[in-house]
Amino acid sequence: MAIRRIFETPDPILRQISRPVATFDDALKTLAGDMLETMYAAPGIGLAAVQVGEPVRLLVIDLQEPESEAKDAPIVRDPRVFVNPEILSTSDQEIPYTEGCLSVPEQYAEVMRPDRIRAKWQDLDGKVHEEPIDGLLAVCLQHEMDHLNGVLFIDHLSRLKREMVLKKLAKWRKEQAVDA
Repeated sequence: MAIRRIFETPDPILRQISRPVATFDDALKTLAGDMLETMYAAPGIGLAAVQVGEPVRLLVIDLQEPESEAKDAPIVRDPRVFVNPEILSTSDQEIPYTEGCLSVPEQYAEVMRPDRIRAKWQDLDGKVHEEPIDGLLAVCLQHEMDHLNGVLFIDHLSRLKREMVLKKLAKWRKEQAVDA
């Protein structure tokens, strides 16, 4: 496995619509493994293939919950891989969640999303799964699926809020360049 480059806004690859995965082979498993390693190293809780330059309908999520409430509790990894994911239905109720994105580094904003969804996807062997999903996993899955359609979380913001986030990102990048 390898850590891959994460493309950042405004790179045009992030606006591509990802194509469906048709071949479930070792190359797909390697890509998923690389994506998990990249996501953990970043660190993040979700990553779409297009974010590492591969515009295919593949994403990985790991909410990485602590084993207990203790401060030094070890993190329990529970990686999930979604191939060709679809949202079949959403709840009418939306909840606010402060989102961030590895492709919009160090920037966060509140986004409204349905709090419950019913999703369908394939695993790395092509087996189909379908289940109701709620909470943070539902938010994360919707966020990562947006990437597969060329949408970033900042696209859900008002124009003014989006411009503020992009200005803060530019300032952060400038500070990073000075520190380097």
